[in-house]
Amino acid sequence: MAEDTKRLKISSMAEPEDIDSDEEPGEVIESAPPLRVGQERVFNSTGLKKKLLRRGAGFQTPEFGDEPTVHYVGSLVDGTTFISTREKGEPFSFKIGQGQICSGFDEAVLTMKKGEIALFTLPPQLGFGVSGTNGVPPNSIIQFEVELLSWITVLDVCKDGGILKRVVKKGEETGQPGDLDEVKVKYVVKLPDGVIVSESPKEGVEFYLKDGHLCSALPKAIKTMTREEKADLIVQPQYAFGEEGVTITSLPNGFSPIPPNSMLHVALELVSFKSVVDITNDSKVIKKIVKEGEGALTPNEGASVLIRYTAKLEDGTVFEKKGFDGDTPLNFITDEEQVIGGLDRGVATMKKGEQAILSINHEYGYGSQEVNSDLAVIPPFSNLVYEVEMIEFEKEKGPWEMDVHERIEAAGRKKEEGNILYKSGKYQRAAKKYDKAVDYVSEEGQFGDYDEKVVKSLRVSCWSNAAACSLKLNDHKNAIILCSKVLDVELYNVKALYRRAQAYMETYDYELAELDIKKALEADPQNREVKSIHKTLKQLQAESNKRDAKLYTNMFARMANDCSIQTKRLKIEKVEKNEKDGVMGMELEKGDNEMAVDSS
Repeated sequence: MAEDTKRLKISSMAEPEDIDSDEEPGEVIESAPPLRVGQERVFNSTGLKKKLLRRGAGFQTPEFGDEPTVHYVGSLVDGTTFISTREKGEPFSFKIGQGQICSGFDEAVLTMKKGEIALFTLPPQLGFGVSGTNGVPPNSIIQFEVELLSWITVLDVCKDGGILKRVVKKGEETGQPGDLDEVKVKYVVKLPDGVIVSESPKEGVEFYLKDGHLCSALPKAIKTMTREEKADLIVQPQYAFGEEGVTITSLPNGFSPIPPNSMLHVALELVSFKSVVDITNDSKVIKKIVKEGEGALTPNEGASVLIRYTAKLEDGTVFEKKGFDGDTPLNFITDEEQVIGGLDRGVATMKKGEQAILSINHEYGYGSQEVNSDLAVIPPFSNLVYEVEMIEFEKEKGPWEMDVHERIEAAGRKKEEGNILYKSGKYQRAAKKYDKAVDYVSEEGQFGDYDEKVVKSLRVSCWSNAAACSLKLNDHKNAIILCSKVLDVELYNVKALYRRAQAYMETYDYELAELDIKKALEADPQNREVKSIHKTLKQLQAESNKRDAKLYTNMFARMANDCSIQTKRLKIEKVEKNEKDGVMGMELEKGDNEMAVDSS
């Protein structure tokens, strides 16, 4: 039925002027235009007709299980009123899906928005059918003028009826908490007879959702809520305290005994929550957001950031502070190893004005080193806590934000930075610098003739250097890809041929390695490095040939041995067969002699 409210079907009962569409009568309209005030339309194939009298607010409509509050007037088509809440002066609340008035009334309210007034015409099968009711003759077409005042959303949290949530007050539309988040809630827990069995402190209680609290129903329901939302829960025993209940001896403070198999009623409010993010996906750098930042932008690699922070050991000992009491905030460039890795990674996820607590494992801190910091000594293998505020940051310019000459200059700088990192053994970071340099000059045809030569040289140099990094990192496949890019541009680039040959040798592709070495020697016959690697290749090929020869020798020996065994087996089988045939022949000869004697 809910689907029918989304897929509007124009019935053949409707008059042509009532259809605000080019669709033929009876065809399904996936996105029917909204009704205009005074316009009437038939909804779905059941014949429910709706005329809009006053628009509602927003876009949301009730769903099955929700509890709307309405004013309504029911009448026959001749205008005779048979029921009216307006005469009584009290609105009517009901649960959609239970048919408390009639099935068509539920269908009608499902199409309405808050504050909307509409006139619905119901055929007999959606009204009171062949039986009729007080004031409604059998098989009557009836009308309801309905005003939707409000509704309470009801959610089946686990889709099994175990936790039903009635939304008493809607919260802020700022998202729902996740498993890692820290929430603050207030609650009152009662038995069905109204006895209070547990209650949170007046200021609320804080806990991490993943750790749970009270009973399994609470975190499950909280994950469906938004900040400042209030809800009433009906919790079945399997999500409460089950068959055992809670005895006096096992009660935490503030509890009363809970009998076995007890259903619970919980008045729950999500006061607030702090988002928690696993930045490294290994729980070794965790960020808890204390205050949300502005907008959606965060620093990129190479951004200049300005932060203030207090750094502590896990026991609360402060070992460093920046940006407080007149002290200058810390300014650094992200992804440049100017601060410890955990702080670098955490700050790179923060928005301007955001305040967060970073919990940093020693692997992303100072590791096994003992460090004398400003205010205290940091022991080896110390996990750290940073309370950080992002004051501001300036993102590094992207290629699309630069003109041609700026891009060439930026690519040259990144290449030089990569060279420095390579010489210091920081191959992973060097490779990233080379990749970034190529990004600045990756689009061909946008530079003048002179600049195109410079750009081509930059690309080739960076690809080649990045391949050298890949070799150091034992990423031979990537080294082959990068060298191949160089050789697509310069067929006889000696460095690329040399490095690709190295990668081929590491992956045992000796024939391809030999081809690259031969090309390199053609281009530079006196190159010592190429000659040296050629010598190494010959040794590897010789060793490989020896292994192959030994392998084939052993294989053929086994085959010969298998053949010998098979030949012996055949000979034995032949002897056994001959012996058997001989015995049988003797028995036959004996039988022949006996027969001859008998015949004489």
